[in-house]
Amino acid sequence: MRAVLCDAFTGLEDLRIGEIEEPTPASDEILIDVHAASVSFMDHLLVSGRYQMRPATPFVPGTEAAGIVIAVGGKITRFQPGDRVACGGWTGGYAERMTAKESSSVRLPIGVSFETAATVWHNYGTAYYALVERARVQPGETVFVTGAAGGIGLAAVDLAGHLGLRVIAGVGSDDKADFVRGYGVCDVINYGSEDLRERIKSITRGEGVDVGFDNIGGTIFEQMARLMKWGGRLMPIGFASGEIPSVPMNLPLLKNYSIVGVFAGAWIEKFPEQAARMNDTVAQLLAEGKIRPHIDRVLSLEQVKDAMRAVADRTVQGRIVLKLR
Repeated sequence: MRAVLCDAFTGLEDLRIGEIEEPTPASDEILIDVHAASVSFMDHLLVSGRYQMRPATPFVPGTEAAGIVIAVGGKITRFQPGDRVACGGWTGGYAERMTAKESSSVRLPIGVSFETAATVWHNYGTAYYALVERARVQPGETVFVTGAAGGIGLAAVDLAGHLGLRVIAGVGSDDKADFVRGYGVCDVINYGSEDLRERIKSITRGEGVDVGFDNIGGTIFEQMARLMKWGGRLMPIGFASGEIPSVPMNLPLLKNYSIVGVFAGAWIEKFPEQAARMNDTVAQLLAEGKIRPHIDRVLSLEQVKDAMRAVADRTVQGRIVLKLR
């Protein structure tokens, strides 16, 4: 079967399309005929050797996909061949077929396309885990989301609105600001051209934000550490800037706020039953039209380098999807 292969952690330019053997599902896995796969920043980090884990090479990148179940392991109870599903894992999505854990898969609502479904599992799952499970957000609270036009950031903006939060969206360019306004945010800050500290103070009347949802890291996170409200929750989601921040610990002490780590992938592996319930909740929100995933563009498997380059350059709004069938 055809697949994108990463032979060494040298970046996207050395990716190639080759033929590999079809995977065999383990007892707790399903085998999916992949129709569409989305391209995430995590995928880019993995092939570049910049993620906190390194799969054995060669490996097939791709953390999120959607398609049709064609076989199931002996312990599978929630799926059967013929089911339309979205699924995820650390690797494997950029191939004609992939395996996925039962707890990392969800049945698609009627009428949802494979292309749309391929953008939901990782993005909205991470956003839901962060906001609901980790931050325990309450309606009326203020959340500041960085990287708000990207895959996970946009999912957080979208989901936060559904949860009744006041959303401040942080972006790096004016075109992204116009885009996220379409998701009903209360305020937008372009931290590429505006003073983040002064804008947050102005918007919140000096009180700061209840929840910081940060995808960027570096100086953005360090500034957010000084802009939290009493009893708030500051969440590192990722480090797209490439810089892991340092925070003087007197800052959370003085305002009694918490720094709450968010690593959804590890949580899913450790608590698969809870993760499966979360997947079902997100699927229900999608079926009811309460969340609106955005596809930036749909490309072929052969255009994987173009897709990853756009993700690395941060020119993507929402997600790029690779269509395999």
